[in-house]
Amino acid sequence: MDVLIVGAGAMGTWLGRAVDASVTFADVDADAAAAAADAVGDDADTAPLEGTDSYDVVCIAVPMTHAVEAVADHADRAEGAIVDVSGVMGPPLEAMATHAPDLERASLHPLFAPERAPGSIAVVRDETGPTIDALLETLERRGNDLVETTATEHDDAMETVQAATHAAVLSFALAAEPVPDGFETPIYEGLGTLAEQMTEGTPRVYADIQEAFDGADAIADAAATVADADREELESLYREAAGRWQSDAATDSDDPNGRTESEMNGQPNSETNGGSTR
Repeated sequence: MDVLIVGAGAMGTWLGRAVDASVTFADVDADAAAAAADAVGDDADTAPLEGTDSYDVVCIAVPMTHAVEAVADHADRAEGAIVDVSGVMGPPLEAMATHAPDLERASLHPLFAPERAPGSIAVVRDETGPTIDALLETLERRGNDLVETTATEHDDAMETVQAATHAAVLSFALAAEPVPDGFETPIYEGLGTLAEQMTEGTPRVYADIQEAFDGADAIADAAATVADADREELESLYREAAGRWQSDAATDSDDPNGRTESEMNGQPNSETNGGSTR
């Protein structure tokens, strides 16, 4: 199997290493294509972005804001299948159906940074067949877990998994002030770790995510609600959050004073017993 990977960034390079195929890179930056081919090694090659050679599979590995355009530009270079790893699924799959109606089509979203591979990969098999099946089997053999989904389910989930989550962590990273050593709590340290991890990434990628998916507004609205709430409202918001995230959380009907199950049973509360979880 020979595969043309359009886009020689980190994700395109990861894919070139992960597939069991003869790989060719094409990129607007010829030096980036050459670097990706060198990183993959073996028989990896480069091709002009405007080339006309055809391949068994064309994989679109460009930023999500350019995925639809790239599908339109390169679909005619695919003989058997066209796939993308852009991170958004609905628009690229629609473009594939328009420009490659007779080919196998799939959208893949590796749910990890390339340097943390292998991991879970969301998969939509829009029009499957032996070529895409073989490609996905290779990814499974590399230790990845395939999560079968639909474009709508995936893109809806990314509003929370990516857009809202990144907005929340970035907001903390911008709002938090340095504190003296020893003042850290487990939750503060956890958020700090997330902020460090996220800010190691590429700013353009996070900007693309915010442009592609809704979710940040929900974070802003929730933060405004918390900021404006009085004491009783804050306690109510806390119980609402606990109802979502704690499987054994007490509801308002459990105790009119809003006590947790452990407090009603006379067990110590970690926040008031020297074991702060804040």
